[in-house]
Amino acid sequence: MKKVLSVDNMKKSDKNTISEGIKGTELMFRAGKGIFESVEWTRSVAIVCGRGNNAGDGYVLAILLQENNIYTKLFLISENFSIEGKYYFDICKERGIPYEIIDSQTSFSSFSIIVDCIFGTGYKGNLEKKERFAIQEINNSNAYVVSVDINSGLNGDNGMADICVISDLTISIGGYKPGHFLNMAKDKIKKLINVDIGINPVDNPYYLLEASDVIKAFKVRPNFSNKYTFGSSCLLGGSKEYSGAIKLANLATGALKAGGGITTLALPNTLIPSVLPYVLESTVCPLSDKDGELVFNSLEIDKLLEKVDVIAYGMGLGLGEGNLQTLSYILSSNFPGTVIIDADGINALSRIGTDYLVFSKMPVIITPHVGEFSRLLKKSKEEILNDPIGLAKEFAAKYRTIVLLKGPTTIVTDGKDVILVDKGCPGMATAGSGDVLSGILAGMCSFNKDNLLLTVASAAYVNGLAGEIAQKRSNVFSMTAKDTIDSIKDAINLIIMKDNVM
Repeated sequence: MKKVLSVDNMKKSDKNTISEGIKGTELMFRAGKGIFESVEWTRSVAIVCGRGNNAGDGYVLAILLQENNIYTKLFLISENFSIEGKYYFDICKERGIPYEIIDSQTSFSSFSIIVDCIFGTGYKGNLEKKERFAIQEINNSNAYVVSVDINSGLNGDNGMADICVISDLTISIGGYKPGHFLNMAKDKIKKLINVDIGINPVDNPYYLLEASDVIKAFKVRPNFSNKYTFGSSCLLGGSKEYSGAIKLANLATGALKAGGGITTLALPNTLIPSVLPYVLESTVCPLSDKDGELVFNSLEIDKLLEKVDVIAYGMGLGLGEGNLQTLSYILSSNFPGTVIIDADGINALSRIGTDYLVFSKMPVIITPHVGEFSRLLKKSKEEILNDPIGLAKEFAAKYRTIVLLKGPTTIVTDGKDVILVDKGCPGMATAGSGDVLSGILAGMCSFNKDNLLLTVASAAYVNGLAGEIAQKRSNVFSMTAKDTIDSIKDAINLIIMKDNVM
């Protein structure tokens, strides 16, 4: 896994590195040198500088470019500098590197590369007129744009922006930040790399999941095994109004696609005839209902829970009283397995109260999107978008759950550790995609019980990678959730073939 540092963690870590004897000017030189070595520089370069250390990195870069006979010009927001930045700006002046103060007549049209050093992670969300003008001019240019540390205007912790630089390449300094991945980031950053300058995290970092981590969820399988060896999962959902959701979850379940041994489809009895044509290798468990809506029956639920290791609950279930009563009963039971709560299960949880999670005896995973999490926390979507990691982590710690918060980059946390999963694509923004994830998650959790947090994150990775494969085969407009389902095996192949796991 790659380390990801919050803005506060990076500030403290930078300060600690300096206190241990490495000068700020040395760290700045390492950053500038790393930027220089990361790009194939051509013809003419404009470096747009703000007032802080991010600008200082740009001044070091300007010195190195001049030494390599590449024409460079500095464009300054103002003649205000950090201490280290002033040191390198003075060298630029001594060496005759041209510069100008940005005004309304400034143009970057003659430059082939523009380097964005206006803000680093110190951006606080308020743009002055001149800064806004500079960002707009960069975005309106035809140049290749390189952003240093993070795109100016993009929040380093949450990836949100009013207006920000859109880069061809963003070069993170010292460590990745959450804002490189969350929310709007993927639309603003075409390519992302990191330059290590010798800063070690002071606080526990977040982590970015890689394929080499996911492989741990797919261990070598012995020949001396059977379907019971790899766990049993149940998908409980569906209603007359939303019968399609459970079809997708059934088709996606890891019992067949992601490695689980057995899967059971539990749904209102009225829906059985419409769903049976889609059930191939799974078994079906009819539940009491009235006009296609679940009716709570404790004997049926007890019998169901006796047979499975994992239950994924809520996909397309509706919000009838039967849902509320059944979820309350499951969370209050002695079920020794894992409960995954999705979709209408999450909406039901927001009605019955999250205290049920505090007193539950089994591991619980919730998989909300921002809207569902908003209802669960009774906070606005804006509040969640502004602090997605913090709120997910706080909820997971308070209620002893694993939270999988869906988004362009998925956040997975148990309240202590945070894993980011940056797999996925715009084509997955279609009906049924969340149900596909629930199926994969149920299957993988049924045969991976040792490290549940990693398993949950790995399921999100498989789902996102399958979606990316499906979009390439189809297109961003036409792909459906079933395309993702059909690509699950190909996603797993890409993962396991690297290590020859069979």
